[in-house]
Amino acid sequence: MAEKKNVKREFVEASTGKTGSRPAVVTAANKKSATTKRIVAVVLWVLALAAEVGAILMLNGRWYIPEEQKLYWLIGALAVDLILVIIGSQLWKKSNRLDPASKASKVKFFLWNNMGLIASVICFLPLIILLLANKDLDGKTKKIATVVAVIALIIASLFSIDFDPVSAEDLAEAQQTVGTGSVYWTRFGKSYHLDPDCHTLQNSAVVYQGTIEEAFEANRTDPCDFCAQEQAG
Repeated sequence: MAEKKNVKREFVEASTGKTGSRPAVVTAANKKSATTKRIVAVVLWVLALAAEVGAILMLNGRWYIPEEQKLYWLIGALAVDLILVIIGSQLWKKSNRLDPASKASKVKFFLWNNMGLIASVICFLPLIILLLANKDLDGKTKKIATVVAVIALIIASLFSIDFDPVSAEDLAEAQQTVGTGSVYWTRFGKSYHLDPDCHTLQNSAVVYQGTIEEAFEANRTDPCDFCAQEQAG
């Protein structure tokens, strides 16, 4: 019996004769979940900005804090700022795996996937500039607060950058390859697998099974170099 071969298909619109891949299909549930996560992320970023504004008000004296307490209040505001920015950025990145943007426009794609990085810069850089320019602040307080603010900006940026963003085209390609079947992934692996018996899964005590959309949500957006790519070919 001849071995069945997988053929990479090309879809042609009957009415126009245009060829190309089918667009990604995002379920209503995933789109709703992504929208909710984005709204929460924006709210958290606004609260982070409020923490920065509070720190700025302390610096210019509009919000009176005794000098001996000012350093602690500034560090507290920076800590709140950092936590809110990071949580918001993680939610934003998760939403982009549920409902990814198209990479048709590279600039728009980059900006959309790195809104967390933009939020990090907005929520820390102005305060750092004001700290450096402030001549009335106690020298020790100024030095420590500036160092803490710079470190917070670096940490927030590292947690906010999407180093490997997924696009709508990536999801569409994966959906066409997998179809309605299941894919498999592990707790620490970076790839999804089409074959549950793939030799790279043999040493994994727990293997997760789900749809390709669930794999993308779990940040498993890269096909296995062995089973998935072999079957896709």
